[in-house]
Amino acid sequence: MSKTLDSVVVVGRDAPLWITASVLQSALAPAGVKVTAVELPSQLQAHDVYASLPALEALHNQLRIDEAALLGRTQGTFSLGQNFVDASRATPSFFHAYGSYGAPIEGGAFFPYWLKARGLGLQVALEDFSLTAAAAKHGRMVIPDGETEVYGRTDYAYHLPALAYAAWMKRLAAQRGVAMHEATDIEVVLGPEGAAVEAIGLGDGRRIPAELFVDVTGGEARLIGAALGVGRQSWREYFPADRRLTASANRFAVVPPYAEVRSWTDGWLSLHPVQSHTYVVHAYSSQFHGDDQALEAAIRVSGLALSDAAVVASDPGRRAVAWDRNCVALGASACAFDAIHGVDLQSLQLGLVHLLALFPVHGEFAAERTEYNRTMRLSFERIRDFQSACYVANRYGASAFWNAARHATASSELTHKMATFRARGDVPMLESESFPQDSWQALFVGLGVLPATYDPTIDRTSPETMKQEFRRILGFIKDKVEQQTAHDLYLRSVCCVA
Repeated sequence: MSKTLDSVVVVGRDAPLWITASVLQSALAPAGVKVTAVELPSQLQAHDVYASLPALEALHNQLRIDEAALLGRTQGTFSLGQNFVDASRATPSFFHAYGSYGAPIEGGAFFPYWLKARGLGLQVALEDFSLTAAAAKHGRMVIPDGETEVYGRTDYAYHLPALAYAAWMKRLAAQRGVAMHEATDIEVVLGPEGAAVEAIGLGDGRRIPAELFVDVTGGEARLIGAALGVGRQSWREYFPADRRLTASANRFAVVPPYAEVRSWTDGWLSLHPVQSHTYVVHAYSSQFHGDDQALEAAIRVSGLALSDAAVVASDPGRRAVAWDRNCVALGASACAFDAIHGVDLQSLQLGLVHLLALFPVHGEFAAERTEYNRTMRLSFERIRDFQSACYVANRYGASAFWNAARHATASSELTHKMATFRARGDVPMLESESFPQDSWQALFVGLGVLPATYDPTIDRTSPETMKQEFRRILGFIKDKVEQQTAHDLYLRSVCCVA
């Protein structure tokens, strides 16, 4: 048997580096694996924000992070979902909630009942049957209890100022015993004929060897791309926005517990509220807009005075493989996404989960590497498809940007999903999905993709029973929302935010 794998070096920067190092340290240190972090200079700006999905809360729990202390120190906030709005008001808005929609009726899924009722004239939107969406739109938190657990899933995510969150996670890594080295630049030392990475040179004569190396250097992909030469597959054909402007503005007087995505003629803009500021992300195409025009448009569409504006290229795509030789790429080093749903940390977490599940017990790990690459390719593509749907199925008018979006490439898997949903309201859930069926249903309905029929097995439920259940669900949501604490008050009272 080959030598036991007992050392891992993680190279990167900012929160992805420290999340990765902390997770690996917590999981592997008890088995005698030494985890070393090599920190490159930060690329974060004052206006950057981490907008997460609900999985980050679960990761924080696994790392035993005190949520109240984290939000108090970083000035972060909770997020119950995203509100999609047409800035021209020409198309209806819709809410993508982090939770379930409706509750089971006579043991069956709620969605077919809503479809049937809609066909019979029901005027209540799908999102009105979501406790999470209703709480968000009323500015309330949702504190799960026994009743909400019976009703259905209620999740939340975060908006976290990036600089403060990265600093917090670095302190956590240090407390957990991660060995740390800072470097202004690195040398990737390869073995004979480039067979594998042998060590990371720190530029001062020191070299850190290991059996396994993890690349979280972002789009630079210093190890897997620059040093090992692993190519990249562009996803430009799927996404019309190739530029991203970020900026900040003053805080809202009342901080809402959700993000808002405003679509306008030549792109979209999202608002991510935190305690101290409102962070703005504006996606657009250089084919239709210059950077100066984009800033003017961002000010106009947001209605806010913006500062600290910066523009970067948006170039979605994935590495041909995420694990090559003895180097694993995580986060943007492995795959870069469109900005529409804030999936960057979700992608990082998926890579970590699958890496730990397949972590090699010795130096011969070809089988683990092959399975990891297969799983991660599918995981990345399923996230891409969820984002892609927002473009190919949009109904935001006849502008050049949104016309190009409607004619963008859709994968065969997404095309199949949409066709099946249009036919009977089903969403085929494929291997390695990140977004639950509730999210797919809410997204399709919000985009105006509506089924022609529904699962006929629900016809055994009488119309009167269906009406009673609808009234019961809406009444429960109304009562529960009224019981919840306002988001601002919850942050002040529980998270000790001034």
